[in-house]
Amino acid sequence: MTTLESVVREEWGRLIALLLARYRRLDLVEDALGDAVEAAARTWPVDGMPREPAGWLLTAARRRVIDRLRAEVMAQRKEPLLVVAQRDRGADGVRADPGDLVEDDLLRLVLMCCHEDIALESAAALALRLVVGVSTPDIARLFLVSGPTMAARLTRAKRKVVADGILFAIPTADVLPTRLDGVARVAYLAFTAGYAAGSGDAVLRAETAGEAIRLVRATRGLVASEPVLEALLALMLLQHSRRDARVDEDGSLVLLPDQDRTRWHHDEIAEGLGLLAAIDPARPLTSLAASYLVQARIAAEHARAVTPQQTDWGRIVENYDLLLSLGPSPAAAVARAVAVAEADGPKAGLRALDGLADQLPRSHRPHAVEAELRRRAGEREAALAAYDRAISLCDNEAERAHLHERRTAVAAHSADLI
Repeated sequence: MTTLESVVREEWGRLIALLLARYRRLDLVEDALGDAVEAAARTWPVDGMPREPAGWLLTAARRRVIDRLRAEVMAQRKEPLLVVAQRDRGADGVRADPGDLVEDDLLRLVLMCCHEDIALESAAALALRLVVGVSTPDIARLFLVSGPTMAARLTRAKRKVVADGILFAIPTADVLPTRLDGVARVAYLAFTAGYAAGSGDAVLRAETAGEAIRLVRATRGLVASEPVLEALLALMLLQHSRRDARVDEDGSLVLLPDQDRTRWHHDEIAEGLGLLAAIDPARPLTSLAASYLVQARIAAEHARAVTPQQTDWGRIVENYDLLLSLGPSPAAAVARAVAVAEADGPKAGLRALDGLADQLPRSHRPHAVEAELRRRAGEREAALAAYDRAISLCDNEAERAHLHERRTAVAAHSADLI
């Protein structure tokens, strides 16, 4: 990863928030920052890396916004619709004092994206693009839609923010709870983007996942105990605790059974387990909170196991069954098939996997799981074919290299048998 790519991934959301806080023009801000990144890609290799790369991008983007605003004035275009909140405004769910409720510009940006007038899926996609800087193709993969479909969805969401005058402002305490499910879903998808990098050369993007955790922590600081946030934070911490063991020294993928569990962050595991234990089982949960709670329980089973052999796969299958009863999810069904295979053998896992590839036509994961299970079942030719399908669909370089390595090992073993 180049320095520019690293800066963009780590600072995109913060730069968008800073520009939007100053200029209040969503229609200009993202384009201006994109132009600045393009300029950096041209000039940095020639002129050298600036001392403050993020500051360079911010200055360049500001100049582009100002140029556009001057051009609009010259053309006598109308005033922008995304306006600064009036300081004396106390109605319509907007705080008069910017320090009353939300201090974090990134969180303010998420809350704007999660406005109740924006459809939840569009809000989540918009926040992933603006806050975390996830690429449109990778967002499309998360939502299981095509790239053009997601691009059109993002365009419509941005236009709605501008046309409806949705404010980059601070919601009142009575409005904030109505946006919690939206914020939680945004954070969940951002976290998923960190651990399911659709493209590029990295197995994971820990900084993206860490930013999602920070957003949940910041939101929890604004409201009373909310099960959707407690369950989500527990899930994130339990998953994130394994980040250092997920890759080896060469950056290659390390599967869960092969991970060095001494490299797990056990302080985060303890915090996640504590959050789970503190959730009142008698308290009514929204479907979203229940989903995160069940996923956190699955992660907890892995976290508690000192060795892979101590994992209670039967309980994990039960939790996946409960998760799928809350709502259909082909991705969760694939994960359940893995758990079934661990509990009852590869043949049972293949039966559980049957038909799921058709429900995830753009994903390599069902084929990768099928390949591994057919290898375990001794069906080497079928395993090789499944590896080929998985490799053809995988856009992540590190995962594709891992699949190639597994396929090569199976092919070599098959040759030895001839």
